[in-house]
Amino acid sequence: MASQPIRKPTRLEPWQDPGQTPYVRIDRVTKRFGDFVAVDEVSLSIHRGEFFALLGGSGSGKTTLLRMLAGFETPSDGKIYIDGVDMTGIPPYERPVNMMFQSYALFPHMTVEQNVAFGLKQDRVPKPEIRDRVAEMLNLVQLGQFAKRKPHQLSGGQRQRVALARSLVKRPKLLLLDEPLGALDRRLREQTQFELVNIQERLGITFIVVTHDQEEAMTMSSRIAVMNHGKIAQVGTPSEVYEYPNSRFVSEFIGSVNLFEGIVAEEQSDHVLIRSEEAGCDLYINHGVMVPPGTRVAVAIRPEKITLAKEAPAAADGRNLARGLVREIAYLGDMSIYLVQLAGGKTVRVTAPNVTRRTEMPITWEDEVYLSWQPFAGVVLTQ
Repeated sequence: MASQPIRKPTRLEPWQDPGQTPYVRIDRVTKRFGDFVAVDEVSLSIHRGEFFALLGGSGSGKTTLLRMLAGFETPSDGKIYIDGVDMTGIPPYERPVNMMFQSYALFPHMTVEQNVAFGLKQDRVPKPEIRDRVAEMLNLVQLGQFAKRKPHQLSGGQRQRVALARSLVKRPKLLLLDEPLGALDRRLREQTQFELVNIQERLGITFIVVTHDQEEAMTMSSRIAVMNHGKIAQVGTPSEVYEYPNSRFVSEFIGSVNLFEGIVAEEQSDHVLIRSEEAGCDLYINHGVMVPPGTRVAVAIRPEKITLAKEAPAAADGRNLARGLVREIAYLGDMSIYLVQLAGGKTVRVTAPNVTRRTEMPITWEDEVYLSWQPFAGVVLTQ
């Protein structure tokens, strides 16, 4: 009898492992300001060592939730636990938490090292230990050579790193970051995102970041909670939230998307067929959705999942194949964006990488084109 190969066990992420205890547990938390409900019965579990993002637009409740974690706001209902301890009634200065604000709030009259050391001095840490810990943090954020400078002598990115060092030097178990990169320009923000991830991985501290920038959340976080009107719309890894949104709101909030309305014509365990007048074709998706025929749904298709061509694909059977006119083109260097108007009037967004250097684009304005996509490209949304 032939021996069976030994399969290497699949490593579970902490949030997938039922044996793991969440480090931060938010249990049915609600926050009211008069008649206004800012946070509406939110429950979340965040594990030790995660880089977790609260993502949402203005008024979604993300900052209020962060302030309750920090102790600056008290929940109207519900509980917040950190490392198994109920934080209700515990003031901010007694929590194992530090918070980094968007404004950085550096003392202008103090040097970089004095700013970083401030919290340790307040805690009456011995001077030799303060010196060592400040030097360690400044080296970690690559600012050791700027220790004697004042904040006004630093760039925006350097001030951001001073604020981070000051937040980390007290060795919190949990670091809360409120729009930490909002004051930086785009290029510096992109660079700093990777620096933050590297620092977090080296220290192993749990980070919770609030941001309205979807790209920032996707780049830095292990998981994202998308918030809308005080509620959690979806929680998942960046790829889960992007590739498998659970609602129209999430599909439109995260990245660009094309939504096609339609009626379920056929539903099986391995596929669903949707009749869509908007698309001008039947939409075939290679997974079931457990809804009866006749149900009105939407199909979300990301722009990069659509192929643009002047000729119809050879194997086309009329499904997942639309036709239209190119109305707008935006050349962005690494890719181009095409806005294609279908026969029914709907405009579809298509993105294509510019893999070769071109002096003339093969597809241009007012060209008649075919749009096609694979069965796995669409996600059926019932809410």
